[in-house]
Amino acid sequence: QVQLVESGGGSVQAGGSLRLSCAASGRTFNRYAMGWFRQAPGKEREFVTAINWIGSTYYADSVKGRFGISRDNAKNTVYLQMISLKPEDTAVYYCAADETCIALVTCPWGSWGQGTQVTVSS
Repeated sequence: QVQLVESGGGSVQAGGSLRLSCAASGRTFNRYAMGWFRQAPGKEREFVTAINWIGSTYYADSVKGRFGISRDNAKNTVYLQMISLKPEDTAVYYCAADETCIALVTCPWGSWGQGTQVTVSS
């Protein structure tokens, strides 16, 4: 497993932007699929976006066109750029990783970070 540490969360007004980072430990980061999930108060954790080892991406419909995932294998880091934020984007955002992922939609996500809070006010 890989250790993951998220950063970059905070409070913004609706329409604002944030960039989350997830730093991963380990020497085989470039082989991992990386994902972002979020959990709002009183709701179940939901998939946001993911990127595989060759850079293919997948997004939840709710964030398409507003969020962008990218990775820097030299820095063992994955990013989540969020623009046009809405109050309904308020949640704890979690980074996830998996080395066995075959398809992003069915990835078992074996490693998780502790999460970073994103709050969007109207």
